Amino acid sequence: MSDIKKVVLAYSGGLDTSVILKWLQDVYHCEVVTFTADIGQGEEVEPARKKAIALGIKPENIFIEDLREEFVRDYVYPMFRANAIYEGEYLLGTSIARPLISKRQIEIANAVGGDAVSHGATGKGNDQVRFELGYYALKPDVKVIAPWREWDLLSREKLLAYAEKHGIDISKKKNGGSPYSMDANLLHISYEGTVLENPAAEPEEDMWLWTVSPENAPDQAEYIELSYEKGDITAINGVAMTPAQVLTELNRLGGKHGIGRLDIVENRYVGMKSRGCYETPGGTIMLKAHRAIESITLDREVAHLKDELMPKYAKLIYTGYWWSPERQMLQGLIDASQTTVNGWVRLKLYKGNVIVVGRESKTDSLFDPNIATFDEDGGAYNHADAAGFIRLNALRMRIAANAKLKRG
Repeated sequence: MSDIKKVVLAYSGGLDTSVILKWLQDVYHCEVVTFTADIGQGEEVEPARKKAIALGIKPENIFIEDLREEFVRDYVYPMFRANAIYEGEYLLGTSIARPLISKRQIEIANAVGGDAVSHGATGKGNDQVRFELGYYALKPDVKVIAPWREWDLLSREKLLAYAEKHGIDISKKKNGGSPYSMDANLLHISYEGTVLENPAAEPEEDMWLWTVSPENAPDQAEYIELSYEKGDITAINGVAMTPAQVLTELNRLGGKHGIGRLDIVENRYVGMKSRGCYETPGGTIMLKAHRAIESITLDREVAHLKDELMPKYAKLIYTGYWWSPERQMLQGLIDASQTTVNGWVRLKLYKGNVIVVGRESKTDSLFDPNIATFDEDGGAYNHADAAGFIRLNALRMRIAANAKLKRG
């Protein structure tokens, strides 16, 4: 412990990280630098400054940064180029935020001469792995302090008692706050714990914060048009937007129409199963639309290869390997496939559904109506060619069938 002189803490200003800040000071007797990232969690981040100062942190050791554009541009957009979903459903909202936070922590540690970093992830979850794999990939000799693996404050009651003992101000949320363990950023909000620990129990309707229920969504469908350049959305309904603006607007539209709710039991990297509920309204729209524009701009075998690689890519993000050489290699392949993914997609949003109603690419479409038509095609396609194609592809099955007949 005496080797630690200065530690950079990922700090939200909430109960856990406020206790961690004081605990680091008392147990490690080190200087603490706080880093608070605004990645669109929807809560004020500036109050973290006041709380850090109250705990004795020097103003020059408090970093509060707006990373929303970087988050969507450099993490969310590249992930959606791959159409990445984990275990067939999860859009990786928490997973994709951790590499950015890890990177910025290490950059701050390098800038201020920090020799350690710390986080508030528990010893049961995936986030400890995601944070620390990022730390070590970017600064191999960094020391990592994970208080939840060291201390005995393993319940909310103990944390509150510690806070009260040391005069740590923990602001109470209106109506007592949410009973759930929650994580939010511009891509999603997650809910875990309490009644959700029973996978047979339906979530209460008032749990959901971003989306109306599909039953209460507008009775009138809403049409939107998304413009694409190299696989990324650049405009909504003809209005050019930055990546963070795109996701913010899609979240609003999706939430309005009850889109993006998810209730799953997932397999954590540490070995246990966990039930989580998620709201990802904008991401749900993005996934549907991206697959639609790719359907007319990607070669068949390229599209199929992407689909084969996607589960591996998604798992790498889920398990914290964003900075690994294999993820970066896959990203290069995925990005290369997106050079022709240009055009627009028209969608209908209605009561929890995202319905593709049109797509076009004036320069890169591989859809040829002269060949695809059921009407006379003027000789663009020779139907007779199909006979030999079918016989060749049936050859191995015919051989196996003949052998089976000979065996009786």
